[in-house]
Amino acid sequence: MAKVPVQFTLNGEEKAEFVESGATLLKALRDKIGDMSVKSGCQQGTCGSCSVLIDGEIRLSCLTLAETCSGTVIETTAGLAESGVLHPLQRAFNEGFATQCGFCTPGMLMAAKALLDRNPQPSREDVVDAIAGNICRCTGYEPIVQAILAASRSNSVNAA
Repeated sequence: MAKVPVQFTLNGEEKAEFVESGATLLKALRDKIGDMSVKSGCQQGTCGSCSVLIDGEIRLSCLTLAETCSGTVIETTAGLAESGVLHPLQRAFNEGFATQCGFCTPGMLMAAKALLDRNPQPSREDVVDAIAGNICRCTGYEPIVQAILAASRSNSVNAA
């Protein structure tokens, strides 16, 4: 299979790789770059565990061709913490016991980040809508919703 060059910014670092034409971004991130924070769940676009931000928009990396990502800015949960300090969402998830088994957590965090980046003070309904594409098999949605709302309140306190 033909290899194609792909260059993008991943969590603030420039990356350049050759990927097989037709390879998913999920496969490129995990197998070529080694970003294991992106989880491989259903690989059919239904569970949301592989969610990443591409140019600030939530996307399913299992349905995104890596070769279409040249020139983009990609964010994964591996880039949320800065200098060992957890992102407010990560802290809220830990403090609110919203991680459960942890498999859905990366996708939930990225969906929540996309929401708070565009709407720092979401309603509960906004939060539920934002994570609607992410499946938690532990059925622990309430702690996740509460953690996202707590992080949004934390952001408003920090911004004041």
